[in-house]
Amino acid sequence: MARKQFDLIVFDWDGTLMDSTSTIVKCIQAAARDLSLPIPREELAAHVIGLGLHEAMQAVLPEIDPSYYPRMVERYRYHFLSRDHELTLFPGIHDMLTELSQNGYFLAVATGKSRVGLNRAMNDVKLLSMFDATRCADETFSKPHPAMLQELTRELGQDMRRTVMIGDTSHDLLMANNAGASAIAVQYGAHPADQLAACNPLYSAATVAELHQWLSEHA
Repeated sequence: MARKQFDLIVFDWDGTLMDSTSTIVKCIQAAARDLSLPIPREELAAHVIGLGLHEAMQAVLPEIDPSYYPRMVERYRYHFLSRDHELTLFPGIHDMLTELSQNGYFLAVATGKSRVGLNRAMNDVKLLSMFDATRCADETFSKPHPAMLQELTRELGQDMRRTVMIGDTSHDLLMANNAGASAIAVQYGAHPADQLAACNPLYSAATVAELHQWLSEHA
């Protein structure tokens, strides 16, 4: 199949490929509870998904003493590591990635996870060999800074104008905008559809099936 618009397809991980939004929200709330801090509302905890961990904790509890942030990160990691083995890919993701790979696209991941966390997750769902390159928040600037996409295109020798970023948060889509890449939103993750639409994505998919179909026909 001839590629139409893109050579490199970059995916966010949590909430885009992996069904982890509710678990992340619960772990952020549990971390705050452990430290007797105000427990953030579900929508606020979901909104910071996609940021690097330190940036996420600062955004979700901006009023607290900054000395709490490293402890929030530590407690979050404790709770998440006790549950991450339960997490699964959204149905249909594996088939979609396999087809894209077989059709010759470069595939990459740009995520707010740490390198250790991403490698664990990819290994658990048998996707370690699926991607040509990956970038994590503890290796470069957090989204929505364009660095992750700039580094991925440079590493793979790809043109930013033929690169698309796919994600479930405005952080993902704004990173694409800032980098000069195209962006596709998925509505089944952390951010509501109206927030995603405000970032002017090329397409917004309500389901994995819709995303798969659009990529098959237009990417």
